[in-house]
Order: sequence, then structure tokens, then C-alpha cells
Amino acid sequence: MLAMHALTRTEDDHVWGVCPAVEGLYGDPERGTYELRGWVPDGAGAREGWLGESVWLVPADDERGRSPWEHPEHPEHPEPAEYREHDAWLLTDAEAVRVTGDLVLTGEDDHMGPPESHRGPVRLHDGRRWLGSCEEFTRVQPAPRPRPPLVLRGLVPGERLRAALEKGTRRALELEQVELELRDRRGEPLTGRLMWGRVAGWRPSALGSEPTDQTHQTHQTHQLDQLDQTDLIDQIDLELDGTFHHPVPAWARPVWERWLTGPPEEPAAWAGLDTRLRGAWHDLVRERAGHRTFQDRPAGSTYELDGRYVTDEPGLWLALGEAVNGPGGYFGGNFGALHDCLGGFFGFTAPGTLVWRDSAVARTHLSRRLSPEGEPYDFFASILSALAEDGMRVVEA
Repeated sequence: MLAMHALTRTEDDHVWGVCPAVEGLYGDPERGTYELRGWVPDGAGAREGWLGESVWLVPADDERGRSPWEHPEHPEHPEPAEYREHDAWLLTDAEAVRVTGDLVLTGEDDHMGPPESHRGPVRLHDGRRWLGSCEEFTRVQPAPRPRPPLVLRGLVPGERLRAALEKGTRRALELEQVELELRDRRGEPLTGRLMWGRVAGWRPSALGSEPTDQTHQTHQTHQLDQLDQTDLIDQIDLELDGTFHHPVPAWARPVWERWLTGPPEEPAAWAGLDTRLRGAWHDLVRERAGHRTFQDRPAGSTYELDGRYVTDEPGLWLALGEAVNGPGGYFGGNFGALHDCLGGFFGFTAPGTLVWRDSAVARTHLSRRLSPEGEPYDFFASILSALAEDGMRVVEA
């Protein structure tokens, strides 16, 4: 059974059409490039060529005439967040190359992005350890590059889309804001991608019926000025302008393709993945959860967490989600979301008991962490405290 993805208008959920296949979904997202001048490595930062890691960049203000990260009472510790003018920001899928005494760093910026006005010192860490610091950094503006179209193959257009394509005016081919809703082969909603629905062209689909005599001459892709007076066949390949589409990173494709076949039937199907791919797995777990209704178990229930593979933060959230809601289950991805889940409607009713098997694995890997601003804290202890405060008693085993 092929999944049938839907293209809907977000304003009123009108379905423009459905299709079994999408081309151009995966690609290379835009990456930021930075020059870190006067780079000084710190411990693990001495190594080169990081690949696929998430790093925090912590800007510092040195107007007080002392070392940028020097705490007035504890100079060996980074400067507390309240002393900083700018917030830290996250660079995912980071890659770094040493060039003489400088460092060139690329990656995908989070929604915050770098502070525009800051050109001074910056220090880097990966959530576990400091990597190094630089005297100043500069953002390199990338050259604009065209994005390939997003092609909905074998699309069965609805009546409104069919009429718009046959009319062929530029206004009619602006579908406004749309969501591409991706469903798995069981027909269950998995995730969606928002974009502006600008039609770039269409052609009869090889996934549809054979062209009739009238459609043989229209086998090439139709552009905006070629659409009027054209009869449509049952299935088409619809091209949407790729400018408005943010592709899924190519490295995450194996995880997406696995989930598009349907949710896992066995727990810990993610156990063999690295941290980056576990994060992609959890993103789909979270997005799929937005389309589901959870059945809360009664108060006093006991849940069992398999802790053998909890060696990083994504592994914790995945194991916790499966402890409460079974294979592929969701139960938070940060402290705010965890608080919401513990409040009900996500499979749990307080009070309850969580039996954490092999908890020593998580204690070893998650106890010593750095906040985005670089302040040390015990992530494992914080999780235990958050669970207990909202009615989930933890028994370590």
C-alpha cells in the first residue's frame, strides 16, 4: 500500500490534491558559515573536522576590562548568563576546519541565529565540554543558490486545483500558504511541512494512466504561460517553487524512510543510531504525536524504562516515551514538554511509578552537562527531580 500524502491550504484545510510520492523532499538546507579568528582550542576542541555535532556559540562582552568569560569570584568558570548582552545560539550538523590560526565553522543555525551586532569573542561547547574560544568571529554571507522544485508525483488534483491549472493565470497558480501532510503506508499522519504554494509547472505523471490523444502533445512540463486551454489527465506531477521549501537534511533520509513505512513495532528500534539520527527520530516521534490522541493509564500505574541505550539526551526522551506509550511513543523532549505530558492527556495520570532499569548508564552519560550559556549542571538529577515534582516516582534498578 502506497502512502497518500495531502497538499492542503492552511487557511481552511482545503485539500488541493493527494499524491503517493514526493521528489525534492530531501536536500541540503541552508548553512551558516563563520570565521573564528584567533581560535584557541580547549581540550576536545583540539581535534579537527567535527561532523554532525551540535555546538553552542556563547558570545561574550569584554567591556569590563577582564577576560570575557571570567567570573568575578570564580575565574575558572564561564561568565554567568546575566552578565551577557547576547544569548547563546545553537549550530546543528556543525563542521569545522582549521585554517592557520583561525577556524572556519559551518552548520545550520537555530531559530535564534547569531546576534547581528556582536563581533567580539565567542566560546564554543557541545553540551558536554568546552571546545575552545576565539577573539572575534565574522559571519560569511553565502551566495544565493537556486533550490530545486518540490515535485508531487502522481498527484490527483481536486476540483479547485484542476480549475486553477486549466485557467492558468498567475494569480490562480498561487495556492497561498499550504501544508504538505506526509502519511505513512498505513495512512496515518506522520508529519507536515509548511510552505508557500507557488506552482512552477506540471506534466502528466508516469504514475497515472497513459496519455490520451489530446494529452500526447502536452507531455513536457507546462510553465505558467503554457497552461491555458489544456486538458488535465487523472494524475499529474505538480512542481512547486523550491524557494519556499526547507528540505529535510539528506543525512536524516534513512530515518524518514523508515518511519514512512509505519511506526516501529518493537521498542528501541533507534538504539543503534548515533546522537544526530536519534534526534531526527525523536523529531518525527514528536510531530507524529501532534496527530494522535493518547489514552491515559489510571493513577497508580507502573511504567518500565529500558535504560540500556540512554547514552545521550535524545535517547532519554525516546526511552521515556516508549516506557509510557510503547514503541515509537512520545513523552516530552525538553523540561517544558515533560511537564505538560506529566499533567495528563499523554498516557500518564499522576501519581505513578517509573522503574528505571540500568539507570547507571544515564547517570554516567548525562550527569555532567553544560547549559546553552555554558553553566554546568546535572541533567540526570534534573530529570529525576522534574519527574518527581509532577507525580512520577522513580525507582532506579
